[in-house]
Amino acid sequence: MLVMSLYITTRLIPIFILLLSFLGGCSLLPFMGDDDDAFEEDFNSSEQMMYRNAQRSMRSGNFEQAITHLERLEAQYPFGRYAEQAQLELVYARYQGYDHDSARAAADRFIRLHPAHSNVDYAYYLKGLASFNKNTGLMDRIFASDLSKRDMTGPREAYLDFAILLERFPNSAYAPDARQRMIYLRNLLADSELAIADYYLRRGAYIAAANRARYVVENYSQSMAVPEALLILVETNWKLGLSHAANDNLRVMAVNFPNHAAFDKEGNLVLAERIHNRDRSWANVLTFGLVDAPDVPPPIKIEHPEGFVPPATASEEAQEEPEQRSGWFSWLPWT
Repeated sequence: MLVMSLYITTRLIPIFILLLSFLGGCSLLPFMGDDDDAFEEDFNSSEQMMYRNAQRSMRSGNFEQAITHLERLEAQYPFGRYAEQAQLELVYARYQGYDHDSARAAADRFIRLHPAHSNVDYAYYLKGLASFNKNTGLMDRIFASDLSKRDMTGPREAYLDFAILLERFPNSAYAPDARQRMIYLRNLLADSELAIADYYLRRGAYIAAANRARYVVENYSQSMAVPEALLILVETNWKLGLSHAANDNLRVMAVNFPNHAAFDKEGNLVLAERIHNRDRSWANVLTFGLVDAPDVPPPIKIEHPEGFVPPATASEEAQEEPEQRSGWFSWLPWT
């Protein structure tokens, strides 16, 4: 019996040692032991690993995978150390993934949740960029196309987004780029109004065309489309029989754009070529201008009020300059 008990004890000792080692090792697991620091270290390392995976995906250009990592990070650790940064980078990832509507929604969400964040101006900037590139695609980068004839919802949203950015953060690092984009958008929106006005002109809707041109002059006065808008106002008023209104717009154009190509040497406005090219019918083309000629006004002379001195044009200024003598030694400073 003694020998049997010693044999059993000898066989059980390694089992007891192995069991004690296993129980001691279980204390290293976060859900078994009492070590709170070990649990927190594992928690943070998992959150950090998810954030690093998202960063790695964005650096490699895999924005769909980056969005997946960032959304999972925000869902599992909504109050973690990377939660705010993940929400901001989610805006960037969606913008780079050409999901512009989702990028705008993510930017609005970040601005609403973190209005005092140090990088909230970046969220406004990305929101504007998402609208800025809303209607552009790969083919637009390859082939030049007239964007003024497309839907202007995106450009209008982008103009407003950049305006809010400049109003709230005038000293932001993104403010200079936003200003340049607003100048481009202002010209684009003005050109869009002129494209619509040209559509109305071709169909004889002169009042509608005049309203579009007037909107450009009143709301986009710093754009490059203002001279064309004034020409449309002069033409539509002339065709509607409003001679005084046509002369008023013509005077505004002569004062602000005296060297425009539409003025002849005498300072009269010539609309024949633009109207002839736009309103010429097929019958007029086939008959070499003998049939169905467009209604073209003669050169319109400006009627200035008494005592008004119009500004000199470039040709007049050139005529006023004295003729300089030239000779073999004219390059010398004392000649």
